[in-house]
Amino acid sequence: MNHRAITFLAASFSAIMLAGIFAGAMALPAAAQEASMSDMSKHPARIVVTGEGKATAAPDTAILDLTVLRDAKTAREALTANNDAMSKVLDAMKKSGIADRDLQTGSIVIQPQYVYPNEKNGLKAPSITGYSVSNSLTVRVRDLSKVGDVLDQSVTLGVNQGGNLTFINDDPAAIINEARRRAVADAINKAKTLADSAGVGLGRVIEISEESHPPMPIARAQFKALAAAPQDSVPVAAGENSYNVNVNITFEIKQ
Repeated sequence: MNHRAITFLAASFSAIMLAGIFAGAMALPAAAQEASMSDMSKHPARIVVTGEGKATAAPDTAILDLTVLRDAKTAREALTANNDAMSKVLDAMKKSGIADRDLQTGSIVIQPQYVYPNEKNGLKAPSITGYSVSNSLTVRVRDLSKVGDVLDQSVTLGVNQGGNLTFINDDPAAIINEARRRAVADAINKAKTLADSAGVGLGRVIEISEESHPPMPIARAQFKALAAAPQDSVPVAAGENSYNVNVNITFEIKQ
């Protein structure tokens, strides 16, 4: 084979290769477009909205945190004094109609009390001067008309520290379901508004999820370090509890 023939064959092969590459390059956008159309058919256009729902209800139960604190020279003396006071409190609770299941000891803490060195006392190291004992009690009051009396009687019998008084709903399922219904209705209304504004139709629901939040008390009572209480019942206001639910809903768009 002469040199001219070899050159001709090489040129022909190069032309064929270039034609193949060009054809492949032209085919890639078409294939990509087909893949994109296929993806769109699998994943149609969507509208994603968040609906908010809120429902309120008057509470039916109160939770009280009560603490008896006693100080003495020895841990034994402090514990005995604390036991006497807390026993009276528990007896009074039961006599007022509080069930055993609604009384729960939270913690019993025994701590030494120290005096620390300073220029005036001349001490070289911390010194124990006595002991304190605290006993905390959580009380669930299901008759809200008794809350004030329970507080007043507790302080009279020896409770001298306290925490939060919280009003709850013992079984909030129905209230939360109402909040859910309102959240879904809000989401549907938002989706319809968006679809109408965009000139498209609202299709089926593709996905729905929920975000719930703990109840928020609209009214909350609190008392601390009640060393002395008036003879009348402690005034309290139960107010309402607010339950909030958010739902995320994805709708298909009808073209």
